[in-house]
Amino acid sequence: MPTHTATVTWAANGGDTAARRFSRAHRWSFDGGVIVPASASPHVVPKPWSDESAVDPEVALVAAAASCHMLSFLYVASKDGLSVESYEDTAEGTLAKNDAGRLAITRIVLHPRIAFKGKQPSKDELDHIHHRAHEECFIASSLRTEIVVEARN
Repeated sequence: MPTHTATVTWAANGGDTAARRFSRAHRWSFDGGVIVPASASPHVVPKPWSDESAVDPEVALVAAAASCHMLSFLYVASKDGLSVESYEDTAEGTLAKNDAGRLAITRIVLHPRIAFKGKQPSKDELDHIHHRAHEECFIASSLRTEIVVEARN
Protein backbone atom coordinates (compact mmCIF):
# COMPACT_ATOMS: atom_id res chain seq x y z
CA MET A 1 0.00 0.00 0.00
CA PRO A 2 1.24 3.50 -0.76
CA THR A 3 2.32 5.96 1.89
CA HIS A 4 1.18 9.57 1.55
CA THR A 5 3.55 12.23 2.83
CA ALA A 6 3.05 15.86 3.80
CA THR A 7 5.58 17.97 5.66
CA VAL A 8 4.37 20.65 8.08
CA THR A 9 6.88 23.43 8.82
CA TRP A 10 6.55 26.17 11.45
CA ALA A 11 9.03 28.52 13.14
CA ALA A 12 8.58 30.90 16.07
CA ASN A 13 10.04 33.85 14.14
CA GLY A 14 10.24 35.97 17.28
CA GLY A 15 7.02 34.69 18.81
CA ASP A 16 6.80 33.29 22.32
CA THR A 17 4.86 30.05 22.77
CA ALA A 18 5.23 30.18 26.58
CA ALA A 19 3.48 33.57 26.58
CA ARG A 20 0.93 32.31 24.00
CA ARG A 21 1.95 35.13 21.68
CA PHE A 22 2.99 33.37 18.48
CA SER A 23 1.86 33.05 14.91
CA ARG A 24 0.03 29.89 13.91
CA ALA A 25 1.03 30.49 10.26
CA HIS A 26 2.96 27.58 8.82
CA ARG A 27 3.27 25.72 5.54
CA TRP A 28 2.36 22.36 4.12
CA SER A 29 4.75 20.78 1.62
CA PHE A 30 3.46 17.86 -0.38
CA ASP A 31 5.39 15.04 -2.01
CA GLY A 32 4.61 16.42 -5.48
CA GLY A 33 6.36 19.71 -4.65
CA VAL A 34 3.34 21.93 -3.93
CA ILE A 35 3.69 24.25 -0.96
CA VAL A 36 0.52 25.63 0.64
CA PRO A 37 0.41 28.41 3.23
CA ALA A 38 -1.54 27.19 6.25
CA SER A 39 -2.68 28.61 9.58
CA ALA A 40 -5.12 28.12 12.38
CA SER A 41 -8.51 29.47 11.42
CA PRO A 42 -9.19 33.05 12.53
CA HIS A 43 -12.46 31.60 13.91
CA VAL A 44 -10.35 29.56 16.34
CA VAL A 45 -7.25 31.74 16.89
CA PRO A 46 -7.75 35.51 16.52
CA LYS A 47 -5.58 37.72 14.33
CA PRO A 48 -2.71 38.60 14.44
CA TRP A 49 -1.87 35.06 15.57
CA SER A 50 -3.63 33.49 12.57
CA ASP A 51 -3.44 34.21 8.85
CA GLU A 52 -6.87 34.40 7.20
CA SER A 53 -5.32 34.20 3.72
CA ALA A 54 -3.91 30.72 4.48
CA VAL A 55 -5.69 27.37 4.45
CA ASP A 56 -6.75 26.12 7.86
CA PRO A 57 -6.83 22.40 8.75
CA GLU A 58 -10.61 22.33 9.16
CA VAL A 59 -11.34 23.67 5.68
CA ALA A 60 -8.60 21.41 4.28
CA LEU A 61 -10.44 18.42 5.76
CA VAL A 62 -13.69 19.57 4.14
CA ALA A 63 -11.89 20.07 0.81
CA ALA A 64 -10.27 16.62 1.07
CA ALA A 65 -13.66 14.98 1.65
CA ALA A 66 -15.23 16.90 -1.26
CA SER A 67 -12.29 16.17 -3.56
CA CYS A 68 -12.31 12.48 -2.70
CA HIS A 69 -16.05 12.22 -3.32
CA MET A 70 -15.64 13.98 -6.68
CA LEU A 71 -12.83 11.66 -7.79
CA SER A 72 -14.84 8.63 -6.69
CA PHE A 73 -17.94 9.99 -8.45
CA LEU A 74 -16.00 10.46 -11.71
CA TYR A 75 -14.69 6.89 -11.42
CA VAL A 76 -18.14 5.41 -10.81
CA ALA A 77 -19.74 7.52 -13.55
CA SER A 78 -17.06 6.43 -16.03
CA LYS A 79 -17.71 2.77 -15.15
CA ASP A 80 -21.39 3.43 -15.92
CA GLY A 81 -20.49 4.94 -19.31
CA LEU A 82 -21.54 8.47 -18.34
CA SER A 83 -19.68 11.47 -19.69
CA VAL A 84 -19.23 14.15 -17.04
CA GLU A 85 -18.73 17.61 -18.51
CA SER A 86 -18.17 19.51 -15.24
CA TYR A 87 -18.37 19.04 -11.47
CA GLU A 88 -18.52 21.81 -8.88
CA ASP A 89 -19.04 21.41 -5.15
CA THR A 90 -19.32 24.07 -2.46
CA ALA A 91 -18.82 21.82 0.55
CA GLU A 92 -19.52 22.91 4.12
CA GLY A 93 -18.08 21.56 7.35
CA THR A 94 -19.63 22.14 10.76
CA LEU A 95 -17.39 22.65 13.79
CA ALA A 96 -19.33 21.61 16.89
CA LYS A 97 -18.96 19.54 20.03
CA ASN A 98 -18.93 15.81 19.41
CA ASP A 99 -20.38 13.09 21.66
CA ALA A 100 -17.31 13.38 23.92
CA GLY A 101 -17.87 17.13 24.31
CA ARG A 102 -14.83 18.04 22.22
CA LEU A 103 -14.77 20.39 19.24
CA ALA A 104 -14.68 18.47 15.99
CA ILE A 105 -15.80 18.70 12.40
CA THR A 106 -19.01 16.81 13.13
CA ARG A 107 -20.66 17.03 9.74
CA ILE A 108 -19.62 17.66 6.17
CA VAL A 109 -22.29 18.45 3.60
CA LEU A 110 -21.37 18.19 -0.06
CA HIS A 111 -23.36 20.17 -2.62
CA PRO A 112 -22.17 18.79 -5.96
CA ARG A 113 -23.50 20.27 -9.16
CA ILE A 114 -22.69 18.03 -12.11
CA ALA A 115 -23.21 18.55 -15.83
CA PHE A 116 -23.29 15.55 -18.13
CA LYS A 117 -22.66 15.34 -21.85
CA GLY A 118 -24.93 12.99 -23.76
CA LYS A 119 -26.92 10.56 -21.62
CA GLN A 120 -28.44 12.25 -18.57
CA PRO A 121 -28.92 10.05 -15.50
CA SER A 122 -32.27 10.10 -13.70
CA LYS A 123 -32.43 11.43 -10.13
CA ASP A 124 -32.50 7.85 -8.81
CA GLU A 125 -29.49 6.89 -10.97
CA LEU A 126 -27.62 10.01 -9.81
CA ASP A 127 -28.38 9.24 -6.16
CA HIS A 128 -27.11 5.69 -6.67
CA ILE A 129 -23.87 6.95 -8.26
CA HIS A 130 -23.35 9.31 -5.28
CA HIS A 131 -23.98 6.42 -2.88
CA ARG A 132 -21.45 4.21 -4.67
CA ALA A 133 -18.96 7.10 -4.83
CA HIS A 134 -19.33 7.66 -1.08
CA GLU A 135 -18.56 3.98 -0.49
CA GLU A 136 -15.47 4.22 -2.75
CA CYS A 137 -14.10 7.40 -1.14
CA PHE A 138 -10.98 6.72 0.97
CA ILE A 139 -11.46 9.89 3.02
CA ALA A 140 -15.10 9.12 3.84
CA SER A 141 -14.01 5.63 4.91
CA SER A 142 -11.36 7.20 7.17
CA LEU A 143 -13.57 9.63 9.09
CA ARG A 144 -16.16 9.25 11.83
CA THR A 145 -17.70 12.56 10.75
CA GLU A 146 -21.07 12.38 9.03
CA ILE A 147 -20.70 13.22 5.35
CA VAL A 148 -23.95 14.10 3.56
CA VAL A 149 -24.33 14.50 -0.20
CA GLU A 150 -27.02 16.98 -1.26
CA ALA A 151 -26.68 16.97 -5.04
CA ARG A 152 -27.73 20.20 -6.72
CA ASN A 153 -28.67 18.79 -10.09
